[in-house]
Amino acid sequence: MVKKSLFFVGLLMFTFFIATPASAQAVRGVTDTEIIIGQWGPQTGPAAPWGAVARGTDLLVKIINEEGGIHGRKFKYILRDDSYMPAKTKAIAKEFVEQIGVFAVVGGVGIATGMTARDYLMENKVPWAGPVTGGYEWIHPIQKYLFSIYPLYDDEAFNMTGYLYEKLGLKKIAMFYQNDDYGKQGVMGVERYLLKQKIKLVEKVSAEVTDRDLSTHALKLKNSGAEAVIMWTNPTGAALILAETAKIGFKPQWATSNTLSDSALMMQITRGLWGGMITSFFGELPDSNHPLMVKYREAHKKFAPQERWGVFYYAGIIFSEPFFEGVRRAGRNLTTESWVKAMESLKNFQGIGPPITYAGIKDRQGGKHVFYGKVRPDATIEKLTDWIRITK
Repeated sequence: MVKKSLFFVGLLMFTFFIATPASAQAVRGVTDTEIIIGQWGPQTGPAAPWGAVARGTDLLVKIINEEGGIHGRKFKYILRDDSYMPAKTKAIAKEFVEQIGVFAVVGGVGIATGMTARDYLMENKVPWAGPVTGGYEWIHPIQKYLFSIYPLYDDEAFNMTGYLYEKLGLKKIAMFYQNDDYGKQGVMGVERYLLKQKIKLVEKVSAEVTDRDLSTHALKLKNSGAEAVIMWTNPTGAALILAETAKIGFKPQWATSNTLSDSALMMQITRGLWGGMITSFFGELPDSNHPLMVKYREAHKKFAPQERWGVFYYAGIIFSEPFFEGVRRAGRNLTTESWVKAMESLKNFQGIGPPITYAGIKDRQGGKHVFYGKVRPDATIEKLTDWIRITK
């Protein structure tokens, strides 16, 4: 009798496991109807303008959910403010894993902030798509569950310097940069290009994220005799240095990274001093007629009319589009492993940003293109180039 009972129990268990689809088995942050994802971003503090990126991702989530989700699952999106403070980011990452149980992290502004979370997320096998930064830290060493999108700051700065030197004939170049990995990797690219030309920066001036008096910094730049100054800083630092150089009548050709390419916002916070800035761009311009941009602008009016439509905001879409494409390609049986495999199949995938490729490449730097533009007095952009591949 006991043997017969054990036989039927075993038969029932076998039948249960055969009948239970893999998608119903435990995958952190995934149920039959929902996928939980998270992102941190500076909603307060000196880098607060960059916080719009995380809110832009929320718009894409709303669009996808309204369309029925992906493979029958809708997304629950968790946003946390880290104020661009690494200690806060570290705590948020732990909350995402240990308390909320997210399937993935999407986006996340900053190198110093992200580095407090990178190893922890990777140890816990949390997919991370599109950290909002172009640092080497996301591709060296390669992390299995991390897929970077933004081009390396080193490459971006190298090519920006080449544009000023070769196309505009500006030979005396100075650098103003944020004294952290973000700023230093910008300097690395500028100096690498100038070394090729056998010249040096006429001046390089750094500032801390917390600095508010940049008068001596401005004077050093003016005294250098620079014809052009490349800045690699946060929005507040950019506004402060432009205000100080304007006071002393120093008017070089300014140039900067895509990280400050929200021209309308930068024009506002610099009180009009952003006009004439040359910047690289990592996505379609705000008024682009690209079909997806038209779609996203309409959705913005419907779901987030309180938000200003601008580069920083819809960058949150650019950084998350590849993640959602990976979820689509992974199919109904979504796991961390199936998502990784799906991401590794991406080749020239393009939404409103540059073409993204992971298939067949040795690194996880998916985006390798930008284009250049110059800011007009009304904050619109004069497009100077088409997409340019900027890798070494």
